[in-house]
Amino acid sequence: MSKILIIGNVLKDIYLKLDEHREPFEEGSDGTKWLNLGFDGSTHQFFNRASIYSGAVVTLEVLRNFGLPAEISGQPLAQDADLYTCDFKTTNYRYILAAGSQISYLTPSLKHPTTFTAKTLEKDTQWLFVDRSATLDKTIVDQLIQLLDAHPTLSLAFYAPKRLPGFATPLLSRAKIIFTDQPLPNRAIKGKLCQFSEQELRLQHHKVKLGRLDKTEFYTHLTVYSIAAASVLGGLLNHKSEEDSLLMAKLNIENMKLDRTLSKDELETLVLETKESAVNLRQMAKQLVGNGKGILAADESGGSIHKKFENMNIPDDYQHRRDYRNLFFTTPDLEKYVNGVILFDETARQTADDGRDFVKYLTSKGIIPGIKVDKGLANMPGSQEKYTLGLAGLDERLEEYFDLGLRFAKWRAAFEITPTTPTKNTVYKNVEILASYAKKCQEASIVPIVEPEVVFDGDYPIEHSAAITGIILKELFAELARQEVDLAATILKCNMVIAGKQYQTQSTAKEVGSWTAKTLRKFVPEGLAGVVFLSGGQTPEQATANLQEVENHGPFPWPITFSYARALQGPALEAWKGDNANYPAAQAAFLARLKANCAVLQKSTPAQA
Repeated sequence: MSKILIIGNVLKDIYLKLDEHREPFEEGSDGTKWLNLGFDGSTHQFFNRASIYSGAVVTLEVLRNFGLPAEISGQPLAQDADLYTCDFKTTNYRYILAAGSQISYLTPSLKHPTTFTAKTLEKDTQWLFVDRSATLDKTIVDQLIQLLDAHPTLSLAFYAPKRLPGFATPLLSRAKIIFTDQPLPNRAIKGKLCQFSEQELRLQHHKVKLGRLDKTEFYTHLTVYSIAAASVLGGLLNHKSEEDSLLMAKLNIENMKLDRTLSKDELETLVLETKESAVNLRQMAKQLVGNGKGILAADESGGSIHKKFENMNIPDDYQHRRDYRNLFFTTPDLEKYVNGVILFDETARQTADDGRDFVKYLTSKGIIPGIKVDKGLANMPGSQEKYTLGLAGLDERLEEYFDLGLRFAKWRAAFEITPTTPTKNTVYKNVEILASYAKKCQEASIVPIVEPEVVFDGDYPIEHSAAITGIILKELFAELARQEVDLAATILKCNMVIAGKQYQTQSTAKEVGSWTAKTLRKFVPEGLAGVVFLSGGQTPEQATANLQEVENHGPFPWPITFSYARALQGPALEAWKGDNANYPAAQAAFLARLKANCAVLQKSTPAQA
């Protein structure tokens, strides 16, 4: 077992959570909040105070949790019932002022020096770990170099500080592994390089994105880096792969508690669960687009369903909305034609006739329930172009939806074609949001459906529709790759390539099939779980005929199917008229559209299958 001597300082972090409502904060043009701390005898308000040991103590705790014998050089530190005690004279106190997500530090101008004497090195020490809390002077660096020269079996792990003094540069070439959150001269590095930022962790050619932290007022990015470095080293010394060591660091950061980090056993369990979750997401995505079935879009927002009901003189109240959804979900043999149903938030909380909520009811029929999670459209600044709202609070909503039993989600971005739109800025903004949403979904164990819709309205030929659709898809998949979204666990919901409704020459079904197939093959990567088409204002018969012509150009590298709303629901709504006595006729009309669309899905299995 590798014995590790940590060279670093003990920090005592004192956290003050400031009261933003009672303090004189001013917001800058970039959104940064500034606090005017007047030293004039005034009183400043804070909500609570907390203190924990950090610095080298964090590194010590993590390494010990990995089962590694570790000590801090020169620190009279003891552990009693999971609590550390320390001689305060060797402790560097640091005050941390937290306001919302912003943090400022009050640090001592004269820090206690790092203690290290080569003469006290125990014979069985195999690793020296220069912690990020260490204050290096030339004497310590010289001793380290002399030790490494004299003991070839002694290994060095080095957290390179923000301002690396010139006399410490030789440690870069001596270290077996280097940790840093700053740019380093790569020519001097010979060992493994592990780089950290507040968004991701990197080790050699591997990287992982960091998710949200629940207690950011207590976990500064400095503490996060200490946990990450110690976790990576702990994983490697326990003979874990680079990829698994990096994943253990990510999971340790995202699941740590205020008073402790996770044990090796806990992290190993989480690593297995994370890998299984990735496999399960891929299987779920595959199930949603396979078997010659479609996905019912029953996720109209309040405004959309209000228009539908208003046109039919149906009261737009809670009960009629429930009855309308119930009509579709209780249709006999629904599970033979749909793999999943996209719900609206209200619908996910309503109940079927038998008293079960719709989520449980659909699940009992073997249908996967999903949820619309975007918050609708807003104008781009200074423009009539749209972007999609809803990223704020999405992590918490996804967590709640998963607990409710929802297993996939949908997010729509809308692009209107005019002589000057969509602009590049609008495309980039929306695809960035779509990718961020997709990444958050997968981190929450939910399959994302990304929907970049080129709106059917407008005066443009089918060739222009193809060009714009291609531009959007190209940028979307580039951004999904940049944000490391797993395409095998992602579904694209896409418009068919079709001329605008106001264009003088309307597209034939054969033209739609040809242009859509050509565009998708050119811009959609093979690794995607599947493509589902939206109807986008087409008539029910038109949507089915166009799907048939796209299908005629298959098979494709990915499954294709339909995810229609109006093209499935329209005839049923006309038959129902808001009167539940018309349920049989309405369900028969709905079932007829489902059968017609499923009947065309004959070649949509991937070519390699």
